[in-house]
Amino acid sequence: MSPPEPTQAAPQGQGDAALVQAYLNHVRVGKRLADRTVDLYTGDLERLAAHARDTGVALTAVQNAHIRRWVAQMHSAGRSARGIALILSGWRGFYVWLGRQSLIDHNPVQDVRAPKAGKPLPKALGVDDAVRLAAHQEEADDPALEARDACITELLYGCGLRIGELVGLDVAASGSARGWIDAKDGEAHVLGKGAKRRSVPVGRQALAALGVWLAQRAAWAGDDPALFIGSRGQRLTPQHIRVRLKRRSLRAGLATPVHPHMLRHSFASHVLQSSGDLRAVQELLGHASISTTQVYTRLDFQHLAQVYDAAHPRAGARAGQSPKAVPDAPTAPKPRAVRPR
Repeated sequence: MSPPEPTQAAPQGQGDAALVQAYLNHVRVGKRLADRTVDLYTGDLERLAAHARDTGVALTAVQNAHIRRWVAQMHSAGRSARGIALILSGWRGFYVWLGRQSLIDHNPVQDVRAPKAGKPLPKALGVDDAVRLAAHQEEADDPALEARDACITELLYGCGLRIGELVGLDVAASGSARGWIDAKDGEAHVLGKGAKRRSVPVGRQALAALGVWLAQRAAWAGDDPALFIGSRGQRLTPQHIRVRLKRRSLRAGLATPVHPHMLRHSFASHVLQSSGDLRAVQELLGHASISTTQVYTRLDFQHLAQVYDAAHPRAGARAGQSPKAVPDAPTAPKPRAVRPR
């Protein structure tokens, strides 16, 4: 659809420039926005003015169809959906201000939305890196600290727990406990999203780490029933665990700092690669809908595509490059049982 004819003649560039400058003064002085934010607005409005100038319309004469065409141009040029959304936000604010100045009778950006962003793949570790992190041992001044962090790592990767489920674990089951681990039956009972309870298998390595931590925990224990506590006996916070896990991953020699949800993604991806049982992974993760779990099939296909690109003599034609230029595929995971570590 071609944009409508401009309703008024485009003024000289100085007129548009004056409007833009007046608005920037407004957000800088009137709204007291940070200099960095004003700089971003400046770039966005310079882009808007350039589009209007190239089209031959004044900023006050821009129509909805113009905005939609410029959004399509930015999208086809490779700008991300998030970047376009930020630009539209800046443009929208400018036209709101013009309306308050009675310079336009409608906001041409009001009902324009950025292209829908593709859902990014979850970040998961390779099998070798995940096992290296779980097996990592440090010589710590306080053996309880090392035992606790090792147990946290094993449960996050071995059970696929959310960080909220992990910090909610108590030492023993009780009427007030959000979660606990039944070492005898090898199960973790947790309270997940939507206050839904589920049971997750706890593997041999995680149970061993739990036993070591419980033996050390007595030196720190206070009145808090939490399974994971600090040296003063208080329940650990999610932020504390994030900091400790990031530190541990770097000390284990991993190139990427690890956060707790990355281990949950790794758990799901590795179990799915080994078993191919999407329903089982859904149950283990506690997803209400299997469509949420299906994102891990994209990770599995990505792994298969890398193996194909590296191994097949005609893969270069598919990828648009010669076979020699294709990067080495990651180490394929060894077959495992559905039950995680």
